[in-house]
Amino acid sequence: MDEKTIRERLAHLHGELNDAHQANPAVQPALSEILPDVKRLAEGDLGSSAEHAALSQRLEKVAVQFEAAHPAIAGSVRRLVDLLAEVGI
Repeated sequence: MDEKTIRERLAHLHGELNDAHQANPAVQPALSEILPDVKRLAEGDLGSSAEHAALSQRLEKVAVQFEAAHPAIAGSVRRLVDLLAEVGI
């Protein structure tokens, strides 16, 4: 997958999560923790390996947290986790 496609997919997923963040006060605290990192990745700043591991753990935690009550958000987060794994992050 080329870098442009990765950035486009990251930007799209960031948009989905940002929309959920704006629309649902209950999810704002958890999404506020990950949205800046997702935006940074979409803008091309891949960071370090330690940052990747920490972000992956936080994303997984958010996905599990929203699984039952907010399945659409959990799905977006899972797609993000899958994309990052696909590109080695």
